[in-house]
Amino acid sequence: MRQTHSAETFPVNTPAAAQIFTIVLSQGPLARLEVARRAGLSPAAVTKAVRPLIETGYLVEDADEEARPALGRPANLVRVDGGRALFLGIKVTGDEIIGVLTDLCCRIRAACHVPLTDRDLKVVLAGTADVVQELLTEAAGLGVGVLGLGIAVSGDVDRGAGVVRYSPFLEWRDVPLAELTATTTGLPVTVDNDVRALTVAEQWFGAGVGLSDFAVVTVGAGIGCGLVVHGRVVAGAYGVAGEIGHVTVDPAGPLCHCGNRGCVEAIAGDAAILRRIRETTGVEVADTAEAVRLARRGVPGAREAYARAGEAIGRGIATVANLLGPERVIISGEGLAAHDLFAEQIRDSFAAAAFGSAAQCDVQTRPLPFEEWARGAAATAIQSFIRADT
Repeated sequence: MRQTHSAETFPVNTPAAAQIFTIVLSQGPLARLEVARRAGLSPAAVTKAVRPLIETGYLVEDADEEARPALGRPANLVRVDGGRALFLGIKVTGDEIIGVLTDLCCRIRAACHVPLTDRDLKVVLAGTADVVQELLTEAAGLGVGVLGLGIAVSGDVDRGAGVVRYSPFLEWRDVPLAELTATTTGLPVTVDNDVRALTVAEQWFGAGVGLSDFAVVTVGAGIGCGLVVHGRVVAGAYGVAGEIGHVTVDPAGPLCHCGNRGCVEAIAGDAAILRRIRETTGVEVADTAEAVRLARRGVPGAREAYARAGEAIGRGIATVANLLGPERVIISGEGLAAHDLFAEQIRDSFAAAAFGSAAQCDVQTRPLPFEEWARGAAATAIQSFIRADT
């Protein structure tokens, strides 16, 4: 594979520098005093960390003409130069590989979709290499180095080891995906769970900017949840924190693929909804698009299946709110195409199950296409580049 990236490393490898850069990246442009306030650091510490970042072109300082005092020079604002570096992000689904090329501010510069005809590891690696090559060609035209690649897959992923422990949709176990992809592409590779990757993007660049505690709940083929607690994305001791898809909301409910009964996913996942509609209507619905059409036409069994799904999702979100007290829960995922069919049930069951002040949690929907999930993967690559502790 033709290499168009460089082996550059972040110029200041300290927690304080990473914190300062992340604040400016996600919330800037900001004056240095404001950066210090938000970071809880002294102005001197900010100046010390900012200087090499400006010298190497990662940060730029501009005059803020709008904040010009009555006398004297205008205030200076620090911002990230998004064009200073490029990153790649890849989202692997059951039938497609989606790739994006982003700048340092995680703005998408190019995108690529490759059909996936087989979930065999060799096929996925070959498809990933094709996507990377196409995006590297795009990057070459921009004349900026590609400094990292992020890959997002569903399931139990050990980011630190770069290993996919178990991905039910891909039917993988203990796959050293980071090592294999790095060997193929020559790029530094970060592999993470797809919902956690999306959560990183929302924390730094989306609806979670500035929040210290929030959750991202995804609905679709599976029910996922990414958690941010005290400003950090939480994976837990075993990497499976936030698995609300396998929270039991109906002990007498349908059997889940995990072996338990009445999990949120066993009621509200796409396959569960299709199965329920077939059972109650006798109609052999082929896919979710047909299921949505039946429900919108008012077919009782189809309407009931989506209402039941909404109730399960609402109870799952309430469990998160009761345990962690997030300021906001962002609902996303491909399942939002049917949001009008279960929005009311999500709201009502959440309100009924949330305890006390937990009911004040801001629950909002945010439709995000799979390119945004690939952007989340790029965000994890940016995060790994900036922070030595990820």
